[in-house]
Amino acid sequence: MQIEDGILTTIGRTPLVRLKKVFGEQPVELYAKLEFLNPGGSSKDRPALAMIREGLASGRITEGTVIVESSSGNMAISLAKLCAYLGLRFLCVVDPKTTEQNIRIVKTFGAEIVRVTEPDPETGEYLPVRIRRVRELLLEHPNSFWPNQYANVHNPLAHSSTTMQEIADELDHRVDYLFCGVSTGGTIRGCAEYIREHGMKTTVVAVDAAGSVLFGGAPRKRLLPGLGAAVVPPLFRYELIDRSVQVTDLDSIAGCRQLVRREAILAGGSSGGVIAAVRSMLGELPAGARCVVILPDRGERYLDTVYSDDWVRSHFGDVEHQWGEGV
Repeated sequence: MQIEDGILTTIGRTPLVRLKKVFGEQPVELYAKLEFLNPGGSSKDRPALAMIREGLASGRITEGTVIVESSSGNMAISLAKLCAYLGLRFLCVVDPKTTEQNIRIVKTFGAEIVRVTEPDPETGEYLPVRIRRVRELLLEHPNSFWPNQYANVHNPLAHSSTTMQEIADELDHRVDYLFCGVSTGGTIRGCAEYIREHGMKTTVVAVDAAGSVLFGGAPRKRLLPGLGAAVVPPLFRYELIDRSVQVTDLDSIAGCRQLVRREAILAGGSSGGVIAAVRSMLGELPAGARCVVILPDRGERYLDTVYSDDWVRSHFGDVEHQWGEGV
């Protein structure tokens, strides 16, 4: 199985672009890392490749191995793409929050969908149920491999060795603020570890979802995937984070619409949340500060939610008057 070949060679080296219009006149330099231009459409391509590469190198993945993972979206697509190229069977455990569009994409690559339908009775969340189902499938398939994006150190290592290195190289290692969405904790941990190891004077800002438990908030229903978590993943490292900002689903929607109307960037829900976090801090950022935002995935997967006026009204009412011109 050749992993350094074909479409897989296009993972990483995504563009870093200057954003000059999203906030109008602004006192800071704002750059966006366009992770949605990875071939699988998201930043998850990087850790997916790293985890599968490590499984192959260690001998835990062979030609007959069944890959089993829990995912609500982007990691599922990235692994489905990798497994299709390598000729591996992939069982993906999803829950009712996974969009039908994402499920169709995963199935198009030949992966098999395993659904859980009831939330965990103690937490009210689906993630614990998905993980239990993964463990059951591993027992049912003796020659199986669980990448385990929630605990595999090759998740953050992928971002320290590629994502943040690419950003630092392009900006001569001068980044004053890094804004990064948090969920499994892989991206922000990897980027922050690179920053610390290379002595960069960068303030690392974690962008979390209102209703997430990552920073001690009370859990509550969240409509958009990609930000926040119902449990603290093993990968999470609070000591690497300088500041956290929570954003609501509506904040993320507004941020997405600002991006597409003002910068012509069609990005996913968590990208809008990161933009909303920057907006909330604009008044305190020093003039001339160089800020980088990581935009994790593409917006086409959110046309029926974030970019649908009918969907927004059904959940939030008529809110367009709150956003102003260009949103």
